Amino acid sequence: MIEDNRPHKPPLDPEALRDAMSLSIWAGQMLLQHGADSARVEETVHRIGTGLGADWMDILVTSDSIVATTVNNHEFRTKVRRAPTRGINMALIDRVSALSYQAASGKLDRFALRARLREMDYLKPEYNRWWIVLAVGLACAAISRFFGGDLAAFGITFAAAALAMALRQELAHHHLNFILVTASTAFVASGLAALGTMTGVSATPSAAISASVLLLVPGVPLINGTKDLINGYPMNGVARGVNALVIVLCIAVGLSAALWITGVTLP
Repeated sequence: MIEDNRPHKPPLDPEALRDAMSLSIWAGQMLLQHGADSARVEETVHRIGTGLGADWMDILVTSDSIVATTVNNHEFRTKVRRAPTRGINMALIDRVSALSYQAASGKLDRFALRARLREMDYLKPEYNRWWIVLAVGLACAAISRFFGGDLAAFGITFAAAALAMALRQELAHHHLNFILVTASTAFVASGLAALGTMTGVSATPSAAISASVLLLVPGVPLINGTKDLINGYPMNGVARGVNALVIVLCIAVGLSAALWITGVTLP
């Protein structure tokens, strides 16, 4: 047996070591749930664990779970936590990352850190759901103008995207499968846009129909997948990429079904 001569931090009592494990992986779970890339999750878990007194943290991050082992003076604790997706929340990611630096610098002990993480985990969304519906509708409508749409297409896109976003929120609230949610939202958005353009008020129907489904574009999974591949997490990168591809296919299915039912054809 090879003796470990590396320097060790002061020994932690069992409860403190358990907290170093639990709190660090809890923070990582929150990051992973809300759209952080794998490197940020691993760095944050390691920073908190060592900041709370562990000698080292060995961390495995997958696309939907974290496995971590904390080490202190030859004592080990290992824990696994699932991280089901809760949606993108960059503000929460920034706050948890800031907490990790405070823990690493000794400004937060394990008791204060637990209180802050609990507060963040149960924090209500920063924006009212109807503000989000309004903002998404306006964003998609603005993009319809970039696509060359006229003012009528702007109004049609706004109504279609806003109503589709409201439906998406409601379906997600009932924890339905994301494939069903994505396809249904794409179907409603493009279907409403197609019905709106059938009135003949818009001379640019394709702009309205195309822009109405852009609220579903998987930008964050694509970006995180690329970052994971670059940063040396190939399995996570592939998993995120496949997830993004499935979302794109669902958009295509919903859009195609709506155009088939309404009989609208795009030039």
